[in-house]
Amino acid sequence: MSVMKRLSMIFKSKANKALDKMEDPRETLDYSYQRQLELLQKVRRGVADVATSRKRVELQINQLEGQATKLENQSRQALSAGREDLAREALTRRNGLNAQIADLRIQYNNLQGEEEKLTLASQRLQAKVDSFRTKKETIKATYTAAEAQTRINEAFSGISEEMGDVGLAIQRAEDKTAQMQARAGAIDELLASGALDDFTGQRDDIQAELDRMGAGSDIELELARMKAELGQGPAPKNAIEAGQQGQSVPSNQQHTQQLRQPGEGL
Repeated sequence: MSVMKRLSMIFKSKANKALDKMEDPRETLDYSYQRQLELLQKVRRGVADVATSRKRVELQINQLEGQATKLENQSRQALSAGREDLAREALTRRNGLNAQIADLRIQYNNLQGEEEKLTLASQRLQAKVDSFRTKKETIKATYTAAEAQTRINEAFSGISEEMGDVGLAIQRAEDKTAQMQARAGAIDELLASGALDDFTGQRDDIQAELDRMGAGSDIELELARMKAELGQGPAPKNAIEAGQQGQSVPSNQQHTQQLRQPGEGL
């Protein structure tokens, strides 16, 4: 195959594909229906023209028949008046008119037959056009429904793809949120343990030491409570009770010293 033929084939194939994309079957059907209506109109116009010609011939026949009848009556009158020559001339003219009438009747019959054929053809064409119109509207409705369904399916497909992307974005957001929560929890634990300095509050070294001692005493108190439950030691005393007992002893000792000081002086 030559280069020109290949180029021609490629051009035709691409042009055909472009035309397929541009073509709307509904517009094509409407155009075909319009063309059929135009043809039907031409057939009807032809029927009307033939009918007009037939009617014109019919009028000529009636006119010639009237003249023939008049000549026959005149020939009778001439013969009654003794004018045989005039009667003969009138009959001769009448016979000429009858010959024309016979020719016109043949033409009239031909036109009448042609009119009947065209009328029948017009009726058949009308039936075909009506059938095509019904089929055309059915095809257009089906095509429109299929086109709408295609657009809906494409929309659903686009929504599905979009939702897939949204799902991935949500998953990434949830992962980042969990990661940030884990980091925040770890920082809180480090701040609570004192491994990190909290620059947002008025916390000093002494307060940190006191917090650690408090945490240690809580552990010792919990161990003592567990030993008491297991019968391995006495019940632990509350820190408040221990503090109160610690404060009561010095006060009693101070009172004893105050009582002994006068005797010793004596």
